[in-house]
Amino acid sequence: MSSAQPSDQKWRLVIHGGAGIIERDRITAGEETAIRAALNRALDAGSEILESGGAALDAVEAAVRVLEDDPHFNAGRGSVFTYEGRIEMDASIMDGRDRNAGAVSGVTGTKNPIGLARAVMEQSPHVFLSREGADQFSREHGLEQAPASWFETAERRRQLDELRARPEAEHFDVHLKYGTVGAVALDRAGHVAAATSTGGLTGKRWGRIGDSPIIGAGCYADDRGCAVSGTGAGEYFIRVGVAHAISDAVRIGHDGAQAAADAAMADVAALGGSGGVIVVTPAGEGVFSFNTSGMYRGEAGPAGRSVALYGDERS
Repeated sequence: MSSAQPSDQKWRLVIHGGAGIIERDRITAGEETAIRAALNRALDAGSEILESGGAALDAVEAAVRVLEDDPHFNAGRGSVFTYEGRIEMDASIMDGRDRNAGAVSGVTGTKNPIGLARAVMEQSPHVFLSREGADQFSREHGLEQAPASWFETAERRRQLDELRARPEAEHFDVHLKYGTVGAVALDRAGHVAAATSTGGLTGKRWGRIGDSPIIGAGCYADDRGCAVSGTGAGEYFIRVGVAHAISDAVRIGHDGAQAAADAAMADVAALGGSGGVIVVTPAGEGVFSFNTSGMYRGEAGPAGRSVALYGDERS
């Protein structure tokens, strides 16, 4: 029996731009239009690569870069401020072919942190770099840098000021919107990959790190299982090991992708956490699962594409 050529294989791309209290009466018409347009641009960037036979790893990086550059999302440009008024970004990427991975945390000057995570994966002997070391590695390897003014926006500054004015909510993201961005993809060669990027939580302190840069929590990819990117209350995603739990459930064969994702999110909810995940499998399944009122999300494949924001939208 002859095997199918790569050009005959299906491909799939699924993206997210954060989850939380995302409701129609909280988002202006202009914001909704801009968010949908950005999600479509991210799908364009990744789909172009996958349609032409490119690698899933390239597609997820390209899609996430688009979202990092858009100030409507809490990643790259538009990242939230720490309590001290700094921008500290996290990102991770993983290749399902060999489970190679790269991650960074506390990055301050790299224009696209997802590109730095990939550089760590491909150009260093390490998986995870943080803070000053990650920034130094970025500069030494010639990644594009940007001044603080590139990342900072008036809206994110206003959100920090609002939090600071409410001492009782010191450790609470006042908008309950986890703006992490991510992408998972299946390429025509049958490989999967995942990427996740975030600015963290508004008002985070003491060098707090969430799930986004942690392999197995906010990002995971394994050709034997699936690719996963998460967004939500990071402390709970870390405790559950959400991304790895979903991939393992699919790999072992106990659950399909949707059931595995739903089970992991139920585990998060049982501990008191909220958020969502996106998943793609080597068989071409692409699913969303979230326990919040909405999640910025989109998917694309040879059969077409869809973009959605609210929980009652079909996706």
